[in-house]
Amino acid sequence: MRRNFSRSWLVFLLWGVVSAVALITADGLFFTLAYLLGGLLLLSFLWAWFNVHWVKITRETRGTHSQVGEMVDEQFSVQNTGFLPKLWLEILDYSTLPGHRASFVVSGVGRKETRTHHVRTMSLRRGRYRLGPITVRSGDPFGLFIFEREFALEKYLVVYPRTVPLPYFRPLLGELTGGETVRRRTHYVTTNVSGVRDYVPGDSFNRIHWRSTARTGRLVVKEFELDPMADIWLVLDMERSVHVGPQDEDLPTPEVPAVPWESWRVPPLPPSTEAYAICAAASAAQHFLRQDRAVGLLTYPNGSHAEFIHSDHGVRQEERLLEMMAVLRARGTVSLEQILLAEGVRFNRNTTLMVITPSIRPSWAGAVRHLSSRGVKTTAIVIDPASFGAPYGSDDVLAELIASHIPSYTVRFGDDLSVALANMPGR
Repeated sequence: MRRNFSRSWLVFLLWGVVSAVALITADGLFFTLAYLLGGLLLLSFLWAWFNVHWVKITRETRGTHSQVGEMVDEQFSVQNTGFLPKLWLEILDYSTLPGHRASFVVSGVGRKETRTHHVRTMSLRRGRYRLGPITVRSGDPFGLFIFEREFALEKYLVVYPRTVPLPYFRPLLGELTGGETVRRRTHYVTTNVSGVRDYVPGDSFNRIHWRSTARTGRLVVKEFELDPMADIWLVLDMERSVHVGPQDEDLPTPEVPAVPWESWRVPPLPPSTEAYAICAAASAAQHFLRQDRAVGLLTYPNGSHAEFIHSDHGVRQEERLLEMMAVLRARGTVSLEQILLAEGVRFNRNTTLMVITPSIRPSWAGAVRHLSSRGVKTTAIVIDPASFGAPYGSDDVLAELIASHIPSYTVRFGDDLSVALANMPGR
């Protein structure tokens, strides 16, 4: 608990002077003034101290994640658990969520009374943010003493990157042939049943084949195959040297109106290739997953450390991918060419590869061409660095992709991604 006595020093000084004069002169008037000032100081001190004690603060946050453009709802409850009323309480919130104005003041809180305060904040920037801690500040009616008490009410909120619908996104995708799918068993429940087997502990009850169970007199479960559609892998280039523009944490906090929150608007994407690459990757992942495709992610965001999420279907996979992309930063030191050469063994003719990069080095186009010659269906999304203020553009690498018959999309600063990633890519 912190104390602030900066306003009371003058009263202390006056009390000291009056007490000294009373002792020297033995005048009853000065003794009375000394008692009054001393009593005022003691009463104010105790009043301010009691104001920050016997207080209970709770915060309720809807969910542990949000997305850029969505609202974060929080409700604060301030309860006076004591028998004395609280004159005023200032609640100070130290959250790191941009634009989160959760500090407020309540006054006249009666004994055993509870006050609630509702806060809505638009998620403005992707990342992982701390909500809290909270400090309660109060004082006496004369403003002589200020006490502060900290409450460790900390939670963490992950803000997923912005995504845009891609209704006309039609890249070339691969499909598995029937002969190859038969041998690809999976522990996930799909629409393709390959056969039955005896039940073993740990099998889900929704896999039980009741007709076979009734016929044989023992529990029999179904075995499933992967859907006859090629897995889609997103390769996101996070090499620091190829990206243009500031990273998200280096940008100033977006200005938002104080009230009303209904007038808030989703801010445009930051002027950086990193922000556009993340948005393109997140939008593509969401687009394919909602078509019931299996999507995976591979990137090198920190130094030479690889991070990847194996391809999978469903809502949980979408959350995993968006949560990972919420905290990705372009701090890698491994080039896209090195990534494709090192990780190329992961991909085969049953894989669709989507490369997202602002790199202008033609060498990575050669690595993509090599994968394409092995039967890997490949598409490139090139973020043009010239449109972000770089003195160089992506014309050479786009020409190399065209010459290699690699389909490609081009995204420039200010583009609407739903338009830039529309229809069939250029070849």
